Amino acid sequence: MQEMDWVMGRFADATLADLTDEEVAEFERLSDLPDVDLYRWILGKDAVPPEHDGALLRKMRDFHAGKPA
Repeated sequence: MQEMDWVMGRFADATLADLTDEEVAEFERLSDLPDVDLYRWILGKDAVPPEHDGALLRKMRDFHAGKPA
């Protein structure tokens, strides 16, 4: 999904150098999820299932909502 390339890529470009090893691993796990679900969760269009609602996903949501880190 082209939109996910933009959403994930923009976040990675802005934050990858500052992410911990654990956050990078979580980013990789999230990128394996279905694009449509992840896209809707990041943009706040759907509730995030508890098993995926971690600190990195919240950081991604804040990033795309324009909230300071």
